Amino acid sequence: MKMGENAASAAMHQKVFDVSINVGESKCFDDDGRLKRTGTVWTASAHIITAVIGSGVLSLAWATAQLGWVAGPTVMLLFSFVTYYTSVLLSECYRSGDPVDGKRNYTYMDAVRSNLGSLQVKICGLIQYANLFGVAIGYTIASSISMMAIKRSNCFHASGGKNPCQINSNPYMIMFGVIEIIFSQIPDFDQIWWLSIVAAVMSFTYSTIGLGLGVAKVAENGKVLGSLTGISIGTVSEMQKIWRSSQALGAIAFAYSYSLILIEIQDTVKSPPAESKTMKKATLISVVVTTIFYMMCGCFGYAAFGDQSPGNLLTGFGFYNPFWLLDIANAAIVIHLVGAYQVYCQPLFAFVEKTATQYYPHNKLITTEIQIPIPGSNNPYKLNLFRLIWRTVFVVLTTVISMLLPFFNDIVGILGAFGFWPLTVYFPVEMYIVQKKIPKWSTKWICLQTLSAACLVISIAAAVGSFAGVVSDLQVYKPFKTSY
Repeated sequence: MKMGENAASAAMHQKVFDVSINVGESKCFDDDGRLKRTGTVWTASAHIITAVIGSGVLSLAWATAQLGWVAGPTVMLLFSFVTYYTSVLLSECYRSGDPVDGKRNYTYMDAVRSNLGSLQVKICGLIQYANLFGVAIGYTIASSISMMAIKRSNCFHASGGKNPCQINSNPYMIMFGVIEIIFSQIPDFDQIWWLSIVAAVMSFTYSTIGLGLGVAKVAENGKVLGSLTGISIGTVSEMQKIWRSSQALGAIAFAYSYSLILIEIQDTVKSPPAESKTMKKATLISVVVTTIFYMMCGCFGYAAFGDQSPGNLLTGFGFYNPFWLLDIANAAIVIHLVGAYQVYCQPLFAFVEKTATQYYPHNKLITTEIQIPIPGSNNPYKLNLFRLIWRTVFVVLTTVISMLLPFFNDIVGILGAFGFWPLTVYFPVEMYIVQKKIPKWSTKWICLQTLSAACLVISIAAAVGSFAGVVSDLQVYKPFKTSY
């Protein structure tokens, strides 16, 4: 009888083992029990390019004009190298321990928590989410400027340049806000891959148009404008030269900023191969592509306009014709920024909703989902009231602040300075040191800390210059009455 019981017990254990094997190798679920991730090198690259080639590309001609032909391209190359290198370090921190089977870190903050502890998590969270909030404001401002540029170019064309075509920015910011309220109801980051691909295509569209117009302008001028040291003393004062050069560093830093959502992008990638391998390839592709575009847009914009390079290449009205091409470029900017806003804000949305669920697990407002049938689809839309209310409030708040502070270049510089060192350099370096157990005062440790310290100095300089720009703008500023 005992032998029969042992046989039955062994059979049951074998069955449980087989079930566990089947779950582990399930075609529907990953090793953490979540639905199978389907992201590839190309979807990850699309997410990164959507996040990177944003409105920042439009300020690069202005940034190059402040720094000149030597420092401008050099600084862009240095930022691209630092961004790529630290992104590779950060991608190694997606899994704690073993790079293939280790515990997954679903967000940037999860990675910091696993490697650096709770105090650093709080500091990281404050910086990361404040930066995401700031990016939403910056993108709202940039999109409204592009929408106004379409209106103004058509007005200029209709009046033959006689009408100054002053336009208030508020209605356009409100319009962008309404669009974002709708798109913000997409529940999760992995469900906006199609929006990222559309946005990435749009970013190439307007960057290519900006580049093409710059090349055409250089050909029309018959010479390359600009100087080795940038905008000259006399055109601006010595103090303005210093502030503007510092602000240019912030603008370039912002143009390369995407590390704060890298882990969230990596969490959409399928395995095998190891997610870090896929992410390294996606990062290399994205940084190379964006650097080529940035160098060409920044350099040809500066070559076309020299010291007069506008703060926003496509809306500063360095170009007037062909007006229809400018309209296409600015429409592409708006479509891109609709997607980029979501790429940046979805991690913030997810954090707030996850935290609310943890603190109030039985609150029906937070947990209840109402299924709404979608015509032609078997999958109904799941409406969550808390998500609807909080995301709407978030978009309204960013829109109102954008209407209060419509300073494109200054906001871009502040965001770049504020987020670059801690999120792109400090945390990735510190986590990598812990993850790989790099000995203190070893050659590699000293090199990594030197890189971090150098980037801190650059961030401080950029922040000072950008805040100086805001102070200067505020002297002639009237709330809610900004016109272009």
